[in-house]
Amino acid sequence: MPFTIIRNDITKVKADAVVNAANNTLLGGGGVDGAIHRAAGAELLKECMTLGGCETGQAKITKGYKMPCKYIIHTVGPIWQGGGSNEEKLLYSCYEKSLQLAKEHGCESVAFPLISSGIYGYPKDAALQVATSAINDFLADNDMDVTMVVFDKAAVMVSEKLLNSVQKYIDDNYAEEHADHYRRSERMFGALPKLTSVFKAPESAQAVLSDICEDSCEMFDVLDESFSQALLRMIDERNYTDAQVYKKANIDRRLFSKIRSDVNYKPKKQTAVAFVIALELDIEEAKELLEKAGYTLSNSIKFDVIIKYFIENKMYDIYKINETLFAFDQTLIGV
Repeated sequence: MPFTIIRNDITKVKADAVVNAANNTLLGGGGVDGAIHRAAGAELLKECMTLGGCETGQAKITKGYKMPCKYIIHTVGPIWQGGGSNEEKLLYSCYEKSLQLAKEHGCESVAFPLISSGIYGYPKDAALQVATSAINDFLADNDMDVTMVVFDKAAVMVSEKLLNSVQKYIDDNYAEEHADHYRRSERMFGALPKLTSVFKAPESAQAVLSDICEDSCEMFDVLDESFSQALLRMIDERNYTDAQVYKKANIDRRLFSKIRSDVNYKPKKQTAVAFVIALELDIEEAKELLEKAGYTLSNSIKFDVIIKYFIENKMYDIYKINETLFAFDQTLIGV
């Protein structure tokens, strides 16, 4: 799972490295900083006293001590002063330097808090955008599992305009689903006399059976191509490399290798949807690929409706999609 967002206490997250939103002294403080120092124990403070502090935008590394991690990476985020004091560049540097330290120490997984979004006052939505940009840039050239750990859902704030737009789309399509339900019911009950007549007229029954056979043959033709085969075909048709696709899909390289090597591999739905987004498929192409894995997009499932919103609006930023799914308490894709 290259990049995901979870709600948890960062002191309890298992990872090779956990990032601490520290102050310049590195000697502990409030919020995440104080919680990590308390969880790691007094030995952490002793080591931090030997480091000589840390400049804003930089990072330093210590042992994990009593924390469930090998290392703690301490980085100092900027204090928000309105956005005109180089805050964005400094915050980006916090993530960049921390990830580089994790890589240098052989870490395969790292967990971040949302740096500077607490008492330092950086607006949460802007802080998340910087974090996502920095992590995405790093993962474009590196393999690592990166987790953003937030204490509550309010810490991840998608723009109000986007949330309102998605909510309206959900409301409209749920209403449409109810209307479709009644229309389907009417068609079903309206068809009963016709079905009854089949049993009275052998010729009609033969015609119905013939139609069923034709539909079945068409269905088997569709099933001839597996999800793996369809995915690889679509990648080739678009002249993408494997790496371009699995990184854009937020899929681990090892998982993609399994899909490529196993023609009958059946992915989870969130994995299949992630490839739909990575390939920037339209709604019909999306349905085609998902059907190969045995899935569909239904207006009666909120997750599906949100995905349809992004596809229909040609919005294929998987990180923005996951932030929105997170805001609506839905499973994230790709991870």
